[in-house]
Amino acid sequence: MRIVLTGGGTGGHIVPLVAVAEKIKEKAPDCEFIFVGPKGDLEKKLMDAQGIPTKGVMAGKMRRYFSFWHFVDIFKIPIGIIQALWHLLWLMPDAIFSKGGYASFPVVFVGWLYRIPIMIHESDANPGLANSVLAKFSERVAVSYSQAEIYFPASQVVLTGSPLRSDIAAGDAVRAREMFHFTDSKKVIFVVGGSLGARSINNKIIEILPELLRKYQVIHQTGQNNIEEVKQRAGEQGIKAEHGGYFPLAFYGDEIKDILAMADLVISRAGASTISEIAANRKPSILIPLETAANNHQRMNAYAIAKTGGCVVLEENNMGHNMLIEKIEEIMNDDKLREKLSQNIKAFYHPDAAEKIAEGILGMIK
Repeated sequence: MRIVLTGGGTGGHIVPLVAVAEKIKEKAPDCEFIFVGPKGDLEKKLMDAQGIPTKGVMAGKMRRYFSFWHFVDIFKIPIGIIQALWHLLWLMPDAIFSKGGYASFPVVFVGWLYRIPIMIHESDANPGLANSVLAKFSERVAVSYSQAEIYFPASQVVLTGSPLRSDIAAGDAVRAREMFHFTDSKKVIFVVGGSLGARSINNKIIEILPELLRKYQVIHQTGQNNIEEVKQRAGEQGIKAEHGGYFPLAFYGDEIKDILAMADLVISRAGASTISEIAANRKPSILIPLETAANNHQRMNAYAIAKTGGCVVLEENNMGHNMLIEKIEEIMNDDKLREKLSQNIKAFYHPDAAEKIAEGILGMIK
């Protein structure tokens, strides 16, 4: 049995592919996986770690707004389709699992031409343009939010939640404190910008960092392209990276579960996979949606959770010095509020998500 995985662009698209592949492997040990998608460092790194070979396919982004990049991407799409025609002709998999998004389009479209069974996964509360198109070529659509079900035919859609690594909620806070040389006497704030980082969040955290470090310890995930700038700017304020309770890191791997186990508060973008990881560990959070996110999906994700009392949302354009400090202090100094946020966000964690998707993919093959 052979299954092609496709998606890419961010860790939030790649990690779920790996989680589902691991679950399928438990059920069908002889199954072979191949990733067919963009040639990115992150894609290669995460797939190589699982022993999954990769094949490169060019992808052009589909946008609902005008951009000069349209004139570049319009040529990438047909090239990607030709590449996918070649790769899938030789691989001819039994099924395709797509994490969705524009990076999946060439593979999903060609899979449909070859009549290969396809399942896509929609992470967000408000589906993007790419997945709205890809659903027309797919046999099944798995969604993370119940709000997204109305956008797809009832016969096609199933609510699964976001697939995560199986041990995401089994972290060790003691191990994390030893790893980062943190003390037990101060609470820990974990700042997450996503695999690509978030410069606006980085800038604001650096601005208030001296104030934060008087009371808290901070792990700051910056994104690979931002790590040196963040270290330099922290140094300009007399703060040495990896000392005095401040630890910046470009991205995270398996240690994420230990960091989340240790964290008392998470400040994060509102990507679906990161939200699910926060929910799995029942952590109080301040979500700062990306204003330029396609189809406003991060804002929809964040407010879907805030509506149930599961997080505090802070709009990026309201993220002033005093406002961010005020929100942090409000949560950190109120045990009842932290408990409320912890209890309410856990409803967005679906521990059986990878299991349901794996069964759906194998069911298509049978």
